[in-house]
Amino acid sequence: MNRIFIIAHSPLANALRQCALHVFPDSEQAVSALDVLPNVSREESLAAARIILDQLQQSPRDQVLVLTDVFGATPCNVAQDLVDGVNSRLVAGVNLPMLLRAVSYRNESLETLVQRALAGGTAGVMQLGVTAPQNQARRKHSDQDIRDHQQ
Repeated sequence: MNRIFIIAHSPLANALRQCALHVFPDSEQAVSALDVLPNVSREESLAAARIILDQLQQSPRDQVLVLTDVFGATPCNVAQDLVDGVNSRLVAGVNLPMLLRAVSYRNESLETLVQRALAGGTAGVMQLGVTAPQNQARRKHSDQDIRDHQQ
């Protein structure tokens, strides 16, 4: 089974994990998080990440998708030192749609999981148009309706 490990600036990692558990309450053992604090050294964060990764990879079949927030930042650098490319893979730019997609497909192969996570993250970012309530035409605020009663 694949596991998911979020490494991000505090408090994002645990906040994303809590959101995922809200949607998928049965995935508590499959999703872990490490919040990287601003006053903790990279070495300390890496040591904490290694402990969590070891817990996630309890059997040789357990593989881990590591998700991090910003490429080049400390959490990503820690994750890059952690990931081996065989039993674990790394994706930067985590967002909630990416995480939810990854949790949904965590039983697929690690390579497929990476592709699904990337697709979920990309598809989850979109510009939305502003629509009027119940698809009604919008009025300018200065327009007066002839049915409005003024006193």
